Amino acid sequence: NGQGIAALQILNLLEPYDLASMGHQSAQYVHLFTEAKKLAFEDRARFYADMDFADVPVDWLISKEYAAERRALIDEKKAGQSYPAGNPNLEHGDTVYLCTADSEGNMVSLIQSNYRGMGSGMIPGKLGFMLQDRGELFDLTPGRANSYEPGKRPFHTIIPAFVTKKGEPHMAFGVMGGATQPQAHAQILIHMIDFGMNLQEAGDAARIVHTDSSQPTGERMTDGGVLELESGFGPELRKDLAARGHRIGQARGLFGGYQAILWDAENRTYRGASESRKDGFAAGY
Repeated sequence: NGQGIAALQILNLLEPYDLASMGHQSAQYVHLFTEAKKLAFEDRARFYADMDFADVPVDWLISKEYAAERRALIDEKKAGQSYPAGNPNLEHGDTVYLCTADSEGNMVSLIQSNYRGMGSGMIPGKLGFMLQDRGELFDLTPGRANSYEPGKRPFHTIIPAFVTKKGEPHMAFGVMGGATQPQAHAQILIHMIDFGMNLQEAGDAARIVHTDSSQPTGERMTDGGVLELESGFGPELRKDLAARGHRIGQARGLFGGYQAILWDAENRTYRGASESRKDGFAAGY
């Protein structure tokens, strides 16, 4: 019932493109990333739900064949105003993230959030902590994948990330921030794999966040949504993207908050990274 699949879908959609040659600050990269995010979030709105109640076609959603089918919808010169969800098989509260690793190679990626504000505002007995209010993310229209039902888990945004290499733990990381998370997870990996950034640079680099996609609660995107860019992206890039039909938002502040640990097999040591967008630090002993 989480949204981690969206990060995998974004990466699959972008796989054939030579992002490295485009560059992190290019309009073409930002345009393609935004369109891939829009496509992934249409499926997020339609399919992601409690798998005990809904038949979520995970294998197909993250398949190369499905990505190729969906990629064909992207216009490389113009922003899409709306996209259909795929048809596989048939047709603001603050989040806390941490990761840790030990000398034996065990790694943990952990995230916790009460969702909006103080969550539900309810405290169980004298235990001293707030209960979350993720039930707000149900779709109240009957008959949909994420529709409310007794005993059913609502769609959930929190997704601790983990990367393996040859079946072994390689990297534990996370980026906080609701719907920012799968977009930022995909960007972190693109920054490292395609743009050659190190663990710290990948988190520090300016981020792209696209908002107002279709939602698991039933809302539909009809106008292409809003593309917001951190201040590290320059005015010429913004003009180029606007000329392609993107609505550029006047973003204030920063997107997400990143922490990471990576196992450096060559030097047999861990590397840690944190960033200034949220409180956090990397420490080892």
